Amino acid sequence: QVQLAESGGGLVQAGGSLRLSCVASGHTFSNYVMGWFRQAPGKEREFVGAIRWWGGSTSYAEFVEGRFTISRDNAKNTMYLQMNSLKPEDTAVYYCAVREGWSTPPNQYEYDFWGQGTQVTVSS
Repeated sequence: QVQLAESGGGLVQAGGSLRLSCVASGHTFSNYVMGWFRQAPGKEREFVGAIRWWGGSTSYAEFVEGRFTISRDNAKNTMYLQMNSLKPEDTAVYYCAVREGWSTPPNQYEYDFWGQGTQVTVSS
């Protein structure tokens, strides 16, 4: 049973930083990609970025503008999202997801398993 568990969300002031974590367990993919998505109230879930587990290459949505960094710790089966220079518009529930393969599509429907999400609130 594949399980993804996010943590690290919270309330932060604009300009501040947060680091989200996502621990993955139970999958048997040999090549896989893990991604971060977010969903603000009343909006569609949108792609934040993703990382190829083997090799560590990353891709990001344009709105990230160099403020966010995705990394992973192989030994801990954990992916991270370091978010700096946070803005009120970054307020959302952040989800991690995993898909088998090498590509890093921005389409949420191409990801196979999802975590429950963690709330990030940025105050102005």
